[in-house]
Amino acid sequence: MTHRDIVAAHYAAGARGDLTGMLADFAPDIRWTEAAGFPLAGTYTGPDEIRDRVLAVLNAEWDGFGMRVDELVGDAGTVIAVGRYVGTHRRTGRPLDARAVHVWRLDGERIVGFEQITDTVLVERAARGAAEDAA
Repeated sequence: MTHRDIVAAHYAAGARGDLTGMLADFAPDIRWTEAAGFPLAGTYTGPDEIRDRVLAVLNAEWDGFGMRVDELVGDAGTVIAVGRYVGTHRRTGRPLDARAVHVWRLDGERIVGFEQITDTVLVERAARGAAEDAA
């Protein structure tokens, strides 16, 4: 399996709603960084923390949240995914459609790092209610 195949398998598992499959290739000490300004901004370490503090929260707060990948680039140790975040915020009912880039780092057949780059303003707008917009 190439590094690009491993990352593609992660996204395919996400599209199926297969959380176990999404985590399957994570190294025990993977470092996962959500962009500054994103509601879950910060760096998380290990599959359990990523599952509980990122993926479960996104699933609880958004309906249909996911990364629609347009292109996967690279292979030998680094794979870059270019695409769009889509979903509808459960509390506000507002849709999200924002360009996003994910930088994946791999060592052997394990994912050891992830960094998110996205337009966090669009994410914030979708998560805010109308009353919050007026404030």
